[in-house]
Amino acid sequence: MLLAIVCVLPVLASYFTFYVWQPQGRVNHGTLLAPAMLPATVLAGVGGQAPLARAELERRWTLVLAAPAACESACARALYVSRQARLAQAQDAERVARVWLVTDSGTPAAPALSGQEGLRLARADAAWLAALGVDVDAGAVFLVDPLGNVMMRFDDDSDSIRAARGLTKDLQRLLKYSALGRGAKG
Repeated sequence: MLLAIVCVLPVLASYFTFYVWQPQGRVNHGTLLAPAMLPATVLAGVGGQAPLARAELERRWTLVLAAPAACESACARALYVSRQARLAQAQDAERVARVWLVTDSGTPAAPALSGQEGLRLARADAAWLAALGVDVDAGAVFLVDPLGNVMMRFDDDSDSIRAARGLTKDLQRLLKYSALGRGAKG
């Protein structure tokens, strides 16, 4: 009888933990999205920058912000969070690019761009915005993998420090476990 209990108990425990008890914890800070491929269209550059092709992004992990040129507080927080998350990657920082898709016909003012070295500006088109999703808002940061798939969304958080830490941790985890984007130059 004792032998039967010792043999059956682990099977019952594994069945219970697999089918009945579902852990609710997660390790990611952003929201995982159903991957959507960015269109292969070329976007016009903004503020004197060169046009942006999706092929240019396919070599790196890319943090994308879609916002109007008049950068309000949510947009400014998203720029700060994306900059801090990229800088925190240290030697892997070159594997991460940042893009601001300007959603209107304006040009961002110089104060919004101060301290934003390496930020690419491009005029968003309807196809790119559709790939990001229907609820694009000025404070959200999207993560695009080196294959051109939009895969994560980081919503606006009034606590910029906490948001930057969350994005940084997710990005570090992706860079650590992914060979995608290694060897990216320029």
